[in-house]
Amino acid sequence: MKKRPWYKKKRWVIGLAIVILLSSIMFYQRTKPLPDGISYAGAIHSIPEEDVEFIYDLTYQKDGKEEYDHSIFDEVNKTVSEAEDFLILDLFLFNGYTKNDRNYPKISEELSKTIQERMREKPDLKVVFISDDVNTTYGSHTADQLEPLKELGAEVIFTDLDRLRDPNLLYSGVWRAGIQWFGQKGNGWLPNPMAPSAPEVTARSYLKLLNVKANHRKVVISEKEGMVLSANPHDASGFHSNIAFRVKGDILKDMIKAEKAVAAFSGGDMKAFPSDKEVDDLITPTQASGGKEVKAQILTERKVQTNVVKALDKAKEGDEVWIGMFYLADRDIIDAIENAADRKVDVRIVLDPNQNAFGQEKIGLPNLPIASELNKLDNEHISIRWYNTNKEQFHTKFIYVKGKESSTVIGGSSNYTSRNLDDYNLEENILFTGAPDSRLMTDVDDYFQRIWNNENGTYTVEYKKYQDKLPIFKYIMYVLQKVFQVTTY
Repeated sequence: MKKRPWYKKKRWVIGLAIVILLSSIMFYQRTKPLPDGISYAGAIHSIPEEDVEFIYDLTYQKDGKEEYDHSIFDEVNKTVSEAEDFLILDLFLFNGYTKNDRNYPKISEELSKTIQERMREKPDLKVVFISDDVNTTYGSHTADQLEPLKELGAEVIFTDLDRLRDPNLLYSGVWRAGIQWFGQKGNGWLPNPMAPSAPEVTARSYLKLLNVKANHRKVVISEKEGMVLSANPHDASGFHSNIAFRVKGDILKDMIKAEKAVAAFSGGDMKAFPSDKEVDDLITPTQASGGKEVKAQILTERKVQTNVVKALDKAKEGDEVWIGMFYLADRDIIDAIENAADRKVDVRIVLDPNQNAFGQEKIGLPNLPIASELNKLDNEHISIRWYNTNKEQFHTKFIYVKGKESSTVIGGSSNYTSRNLDDYNLEENILFTGAPDSRLMTDVDDYFQRIWNNENGTYTVEYKKYQDKLPIFKYIMYVLQKVFQVTTY
């Protein structure tokens, strides 16, 4: 009888070893310790209400025309142009690539030029710019808006995403076991997924993209003030609706600490940052003015989810919850919304209909199936409206809990999804608490009243406008994506 070759006898052993190896890699990379300083909650600071500002961009319809009430990047450029000693930026999308289908505002070029001009005016200005490798399409080309800053002496840091946990469990295990060892650099030959105007990319860039994680933060800090945004300085995002907050005082130290943590694990030059002594000397503590104050706290990664759920859980009958959100899919937050409504808290939610992203049409995930789920509860205390988008997005990401004695606002870069809130992406939000009649809370309240009630324009439409005849299909798609961890949101 002919003997079977040894390798055929051992195939099941080899197969089992591969399964064990891949499973071990997947488990470790999903649960490994986070780098120091990640998933951070800063100290709680008291800030005079005049040192806190709510800023927004709104695209809306009026008299048959599209109107733009935008000011966020005017304020970002102002912060940059007034920096005297240091400037720290952490911005996710920073490029001018578009589909050339409309006259997009040149946000990225303007910001890059503003930084360059300030560096020439202030040769001793310390500039650190942290970003995501999406702007090089994961190593296929240089980042056009960042290269001039680097040439002028700015410390440009691309976040080491490999140090973060893996949200795309099945794929990332295979990628880490073998694909990543082929490297990233090379001459591109495939169309860029960002836009036709972007440089061609390598197949390896596409393969790294499929890990779907990012440094998603949007932060600008000088010695005078700091800004936490939902907006990206990305030309193709130039018409999106967004929000931002500007603060002054000692809370800037916590913002700097959060950015130094990213630079440290990404191999950045830590000497490019101002020293602790310089920070103490340069940042002026806020002075109580005798007027109203708000409490403020920096939150990153999972600490955002923890505090959003806490704010919802504390809401009482008669309170109001307002949510403006690009993606809503996090189970902890959805459960907290449902529980709040059961306690007779009025919850009003404005969602993006998820019809397009990066110029590509989408099928409404995750917001359509989630909105359908909430609507089917038939709870009179939950109301949903869709932002009336055209080809832009309602890219806003924040919550406002209006209480009788104290109100809470939490906003910034975080979508309400697992990828954004479960320590996979890097995110940064800011939490405020204060009197309901403080300027910040009044401004936020006015914003929601404006878009909910369509004051002086059309901002939102009723729930049934986007709920088509196939919500069950879309809900199944949503569940399958969640189960197999292949979401892009």
